[in-house]
Amino acid sequence: MGARTSRAPGGSDIIERAARVKLLALDVDGTMTDGTLYIGPDAEAMKGFSVRDGFGLALLREAGLRIAIVTARQSSIVATRAAELRFDALMQGAADKGEALRALAAEFGITLDEIAYMGDDWPDLPALGIAGLAAAPADAAGPVLTAAHWVASRPAGHGAVREFAEWLLESRGLLSGLLEAHRGGPREPRQ
Repeated sequence: MGARTSRAPGGSDIIERAARVKLLALDVDGTMTDGTLYIGPDAEAMKGFSVRDGFGLALLREAGLRIAIVTARQSSIVATRAAELRFDALMQGAADKGEALRALAAEFGITLDEIAYMGDDWPDLPALGIAGLAAAPADAAGPVLTAAHWVASRPAGHGAVREFAEWLLESRGLLSGLLEAHRGGPREPRQ
């Protein structure tokens, strides 16, 4: 994959960080979406989510990882998307995303080292700073790119989450097995 990975602080290898992950928490606007907000006269009208990102999250669930949303905004659209993808936790109105990660760790009986977090802007920095594995879309704000252990080659809302999901699975040796399961066994070569 074309993502930039860096050596994690303290000399710990990024693959070791990925191996510990039990839960992926995601920001929404600017991470799961391209950050554009469509607001009509009666409130928020729509957000665009990538189906491919959604399938990447389904693959993580299939591999036994938990997924969560941590967002500062309140949105029925996000609640609908979280239900569709069967998120394990939905935290809306999270003013302090670092505290939200601590609450997720307590809720699921895991440590912060076992949480990966993907975000794109300054409000995500507290969560990125305490997560065991910090990730960002390619078009994240500069300080977020600096704080991230892993940066996608794709922008937010256009495959960054899928790229991270596949990288997590590949780094854990799970991607090829999931792909084979989805292929349904040997097939005739395409002509």
